[in-house]
Amino acid sequence: MSATLERDGVATAPRVSVPRGYRFELVKLVSQWRIRLLVLACWLAPGLFVAGVSRQSTLPTDTLFGRWMHATAWAGPLVMLGFAGTWALPLLISVVAGDVFASEDRLGTWRHLLVAVRSPGRIFVAKSLACLTVIVLLVAGPAWSSTVGGLLTVGDHPLTGLDGHLLAPGDAARRVLLAWICALAPTLALAAIGLLGSVALGRSPMGLLLPPLFALAMSVAQLLPLPVCVRLALPGYAFTSWNGLFTSPAQLGPLLIGVAVGLVWAVLATVLAYLLFLRRDFTNPAHDGSGRRAVTLGLLPLAGLTALTVAIVAVATPSTGSGIERGKVERSLATAFAHLYRLQTGQLHRPAVTEARLRATASCTKSAGQGAQEGAGNDWRCVVNWHLPGVAVTGTAVYQLDVGSDGRFVADGDGPKEVNGYFLVRTPTGDAPNPLWQFDGNVELLGTTSKG
Repeated sequence: MSATLERDGVATAPRVSVPRGYRFELVKLVSQWRIRLLVLACWLAPGLFVAGVSRQSTLPTDTLFGRWMHATAWAGPLVMLGFAGTWALPLLISVVAGDVFASEDRLGTWRHLLVAVRSPGRIFVAKSLACLTVIVLLVAGPAWSSTVGGLLTVGDHPLTGLDGHLLAPGDAARRVLLAWICALAPTLALAAIGLLGSVALGRSPMGLLLPPLFALAMSVAQLLPLPVCVRLALPGYAFTSWNGLFTSPAQLGPLLIGVAVGLVWAVLATVLAYLLFLRRDFTNPAHDGSGRRAVTLGLLPLAGLTALTVAIVAVATPSTGSGIERGKVERSLATAFAHLYRLQTGQLHRPAVTEARLRATASCTKSAGQGAQEGAGNDWRCVVNWHLPGVAVTGTAVYQLDVGSDGRFVADGDGPKEVNGYFLVRTPTGDAPNPLWQFDGNVELLGTTSKG
């Protein structure tokens, strides 16, 4: 078959198909030493980290699920997910998506690529699919590696959820996998932001910095006392809302909203990058960004999307303000305490008791009862009461709570010593970590949390 087509007496080369262009762009990406090094690091380093930390006497208790890394393999992937969403993934995305178009500007190879492919649209699709492939590979690496490292070091044991109930190994594995899959939505949003910056800013290094700067801005915003509707409308919220998978029943409302917002951002930013790419002047070798067009066709639509999603979430969700209210904090703490009390009872080989018979309740005050009894802060003080069958005296335990803006809280036991005042309990088989001494919990920002 002839390698050329005759049109009006002029020999023209056929357009390169998208699959062929995709393979070419993928080979270009994986042939770069820095991409190979990142892939290798993602598939090895997390497993080594989890294996090393799980054998240490000091655990990262300030990280969600970090206190359980010595007990089950399924805590390690969740610790890595928390770190990846905040720091690792934005940096990895900047190297891949933030440079995929800008590299052609720096090398001055656009004209050669256009002559070979003969379609700017197909070039964009091929490069975007190649980026997506590498990014999925980079995300899958830590999930797989940290899981293997935990299984080899600690073993396949039950995982303690954020409401204190135990998740069987199979159930924990499914929820860990689902948490990583849900994290793909904000990852794709960051990747689309990287593509948009790479197209709009040309050879400028700001294209590389855009994904991590955007992720940093989202992280800072999550620390601020924003209303629930604004917090849920941010594209990076799914990096933290996976916490709701580890309660019973699962708190799926914030997670589904976060995933949907992340996917909408990914689609819109990719479409904007595509439109900017089609309108750029490839005949100018000194092209260095689209200037005003980058603002009007890139920044303004994303700002409009943010305002629209905030309005939709505000109308669709029942919660107002911070979503952290005293009643929710009390119910979440009492539920987690009851589940963990049963766990401690099993450690001490005491007569089994159910959560229903314990009838645990909590009474909390913020700022010693001064001011509004809602919102994040480390000034929550709670008293938990429970009843043991056949015992007339009501049990009492005191906790200091540090409640984050995202609803996650750390409960620190403040006595009595035999219940939660010491980090170890003396069991018939030796000392063991006290599950009631310090534990994590989660307040559902939307609606109410029923007592479990």
